[in-house]
Amino acid sequence: MESSSGSVSGSQGLLSASAKKRISPTAAINPSASEGQGSASGVALSASTSGHQLGHNNTTTNSELTALFECPVCFDYVLPPILQCQNGHLVCQSCRQKITCCPTCRVAIGSNIRNLPMEKLASTMMFPCKYSQSGCGAQLLYTDKPDHEDACEYKPYSCPCPGSSCKWYGPLEQVMQHLMHQHKSITTLQGEDIVFLATDINLSGAVDWVMIQSCYSHHFMLVLEKQEKFHGHQQFFAVVQLIGSHKQADSFIYRLELNGHRRRLTWEATPRSIHEGVQSAINTSDCLVFDTHIAQLFADNGNLGINVTISPV
Repeated sequence: MESSSGSVSGSQGLLSASAKKRISPTAAINPSASEGQGSASGVALSASTSGHQLGHNNTTTNSELTALFECPVCFDYVLPPILQCQNGHLVCQSCRQKITCCPTCRVAIGSNIRNLPMEKLASTMMFPCKYSQSGCGAQLLYTDKPDHEDACEYKPYSCPCPGSSCKWYGPLEQVMQHLMHQHKSITTLQGEDIVFLATDINLSGAVDWVMIQSCYSHHFMLVLEKQEKFHGHQQFFAVVQLIGSHKQADSFIYRLELNGHRRRLTWEATPRSIHEGVQSAINTSDCLVFDTHIAQLFADNGNLGINVTISPV
């Protein structure tokens, strides 16, 4: 069994010290499809003939149709509820809140005009995932896009190091490289069964300790945080996250154990993905939780050893 001592460092590493104390255009709609005082002009798009008017008759491809839904501001897809200017140009909901004139024709936008035929067309189409350029090949109904994209394994990862102000994000294969070059103080241990030694656990204020465990061709990050969740009552929160996707994390179980002085405290669970991060686990106490009094039962001269075991499911 390999062990590591968690030393205190600056804003990076085992003990971070920052905020905490840490050692497109389309045909216009029929006026009856508008909201507020907005009116529509131009040629109305009939839902029954939309396939013929928008493309090359029956040979229109899905990609040609989805291109019509491109927002001219952010280039993301304009999805229901679909808004337009009085000349029929579309803009997504997010960008609509930031503009006062149409980015295509520059006409003033005074009210929200809905394009119901385009909304009906959108409900029959498959849209690519927003992370398609990163490798995701999913084609989705617009109603399924938000949930998929929130958990998409091709979604860029943010730096998993807690307690730091690091703003880095990038693909999964670059996470470990980033940690090794920018957070050099974090200790990495090899093996499925190791001991992590958190030093100076009696430090006051909010403190966190971090360690990486490599086994089964994956990297796991153990995070131990000391917080004051209730006035005058400090608690420790220990959780393991996989530097990988949700699907990969579901393939493992981690076990944390405090052992000593004829006492044993154990927690076993599925690792979090770094897409989730550890904060949600800490906020809901879905991790190993113990207060300072319990910590003293297992500590030795202010140092706390945690046995960490990773097992495949």
